[in-house]
Amino acid sequence: MGVKGYKVFNPDWTCRGFQYEVGKTFKHNGEIKMCGAGFHFCQKASDCFNYYDFDSDNKVAEVEAIGNVETYREKSVTNELVILRELTWHEVLDLVNTGKNCTGYRNSGDYNSGNYNSGDRNTDDCNSGNWNSGNCNSGDYNSGCHNSGDWNSGDCNSGNCNSGNWNSADYCTGFFNSVEQPLYIFNKPANISREDFISLPIVQVMRERYRNNWWMPSAFMTDEEKAAHPEYKTGEGYLKSVDFKTACGLMWDKMTDNEKAAVKDIPNFDAEVFKDITGIVVD
Repeated sequence: MGVKGYKVFNPDWTCRGFQYEVGKTFKHNGEIKMCGAGFHFCQKASDCFNYYDFDSDNKVAEVEAIGNVETYREKSVTNELVILRELTWHEVLDLVNTGKNCTGYRNSGDYNSGNYNSGDRNTDDCNSGNWNSGNCNSGDYNSGCHNSGDWNSGDCNSGNCNSGNWNSADYCTGFFNSVEQPLYIFNKPANISREDFISLPIVQVMRERYRNNWWMPSAFMTDEEKAAHPEYKTGEGYLKSVDFKTACGLMWDKMTDNEKAAVKDIPNFDAEVFKDITGIVVD
């Protein structure tokens, strides 16, 4: 009985200048030598990609060595190799990942498009946490790298929600901070916590009223919109988007007089700064 394994080829079924073909047996005359002479393969599919790019354009086959075999670490060589069948890329993904529904390589977690992840739903590499787009995170929802905290866009943070690096506190934009930084509102430090600010009724109102895109049914579209978005015929409408200041103006129009007045009670309120950001003039 032979030794089963896997081999990766170029898109034209060549490997190191030698032409292979599915269903055929290839023999090497003479002694075999690791990385020198004979037909090389790996007994685990994932090990093949230590030598080939993890590229769906390459061909991957199940093979069987039916002659002499020598193995060193993850690589084997034989003097007689059968190319049994081509594997689909879906089969390859199942073989190289122990997690489910991964498009990356060597993942033990599920739904990863990156590589070497033990967590789930990561788009980059080497994460033990979940939903990371950065690399080497043990926390969750990080777009930066090497974070053990959550929701960081910076790197090497053990705290949460940091855009700077090496912070153990939360909500830091600078570097090497162990205490939370002051909250700036209207360009000045404010004596209020982030949680209390977000909980202010007027802040909640503004968040609820603000919309920069929404579905526009075809029945309410103008002729100009129909000409600019012919795709409306298929979906019976289109997703309408507006720029930030336009969305702020629409938000303001939907607010009551009392709500507009409450905007001026936001800590450190500055009418000029508010106008510069939103385009809205507050009396």
